[in-house]
Amino acid sequence: MRRLWLLFAQTVTVGLAVWFIVATLKPGWISHAGDGARTPVAAPATSAAPSASAASATYREGARHAMPAVVNIFTSKGAKPSRNPFMDDPFLRKFFGDRQGEQEDKQYSLGSGVIVNPNGYILTNNHVVEAADEIEIALADGRKVDAKLVGTDPETDLAVIKIDMKDLPSITFAPIDGVQVGDVVLAIGNPFGVGQTVTMGIVSALGRNHLGINTFENFIQTDAAINPGNSGGALVDVGGNLLGINTAIYSRTGGSLGIGFAIPASTAKTVMDAIIKNGRVVRGWIGVEPQDITPELADSFNLKRNSGAIIAGVLRNGPADRAGMRPGDILVEVNGRPVRDTTEMLNLIAQLEPGSKARMKVLRRSEEASLDIQVGTRPRQQREAE
Repeated sequence: MRRLWLLFAQTVTVGLAVWFIVATLKPGWISHAGDGARTPVAAPATSAAPSASAASATYREGARHAMPAVVNIFTSKGAKPSRNPFMDDPFLRKFFGDRQGEQEDKQYSLGSGVIVNPNGYILTNNHVVEAADEIEIALADGRKVDAKLVGTDPETDLAVIKIDMKDLPSITFAPIDGVQVGDVVLAIGNPFGVGQTVTMGIVSALGRNHLGINTFENFIQTDAAINPGNSGGALVDVGGNLLGINTAIYSRTGGSLGIGFAIPASTAKTVMDAIIKNGRVVRGWIGVEPQDITPELADSFNLKRNSGAIIAGVLRNGPADRAGMRPGDILVEVNGRPVRDTTEMLNLIAQLEPGSKARMKVLRRSEEASLDIQVGTRPRQQREAE
């Protein structure tokens, strides 16, 4: 028995020694011997193709859809030639010539725009094209063409320009009520003139007003990077549909601090349609100067409410004056719709059709009164009084 055990031990020892030598010097012999029994192991999914979560994190389809419709806008304004008074002397003109002092300098600026119609209509900001003598458009494919101004609306800071080209790629407007806080958005424009650029962020807030940027304010706030040159460009959803026109940034340095403002697409479309049809936007007007109700005013007038708009002034012989509205009245309703502050009052009255009659409710000495006012047309440059 002992002899058998010794023989078994020696056999195992020799076998292990042979296996160690082969594994060390000829490892391929062992791998080939086991190929017939090995079960293939599939490679991880990420090594061959992006996973579903990785694919959903890209916004290239939205960018690809919207970018061809966003253009760069270059404007120039010619300065009046300056003439040196000494050049009026015929003796000096003999030496220096008549061209001295008459060189015309040009000021250049840049911005962005959005093609909203295949026939060449482009939506942008008024401040991008105002006072421009020449407007040049650079399309996303590199083509450049001159543009003409169709009309402007300074009170919303919107403008429409047109180029003589057909079958252009145009943007699709997003549903009016489709945007919500937290939605991912893309800002497309030409920041600092470096060329077309796409940045990504979310909708930070809706209905921003009282910013002192425009007369009529209802901004979409976003943290997508917006810089000088982005003005007039597109704010789009992940599908590439237009949500707004990028207009302004909050910045102490001139660069993006993550607070940008865009005019909603619904407002932009209303203004655009009016400009294309009439050359300008026609709004209602009653001829009053409103003021917000502050806690101090509420105390001084012994008011029991903090909503509404105090009528600080009434234009003589204006629509409100003829209807009997007086300074000190508090406007609380326009055609049955409540007025919370002066911003809402301006918007409600602007939506009224000139020539129509509107019923407005005022609070006068703690008593309510109803006035029927025939709506007038808002003067084009009227900004302070309503």
